[in-house]
Amino acid sequence: MNLSLILACLWLVLANLLAMIPSRDRHVRRAMALIAIGVPILGFVTYQNGPWWGLALLAAGMSVLRWPVIRLGRWFFNTLR
Repeated sequence: MNLSLILACLWLVLANLLAMIPSRDRHVRRAMALIAIGVPILGFVTYQNGPWWGLALLAAGMSVLRWPVIRLGRWFFNTLR
């Protein structure tokens, strides 16, 4: 296992740990921080391991951070109307 996949696994563990801690702002700050950290890791994984691993990690990240993805989808489809 190379460095990029180790970093991705650590990101997933961190995301799950942060989700267990109660928050007053409904985890918005934590989600934004995880997105800011996760995007470069996603690019690093894709660069080192290829697009299929990048897509797998993107799907894993989207399953962990599903509410930002849902809100982005709602915003996008509302702007199309």
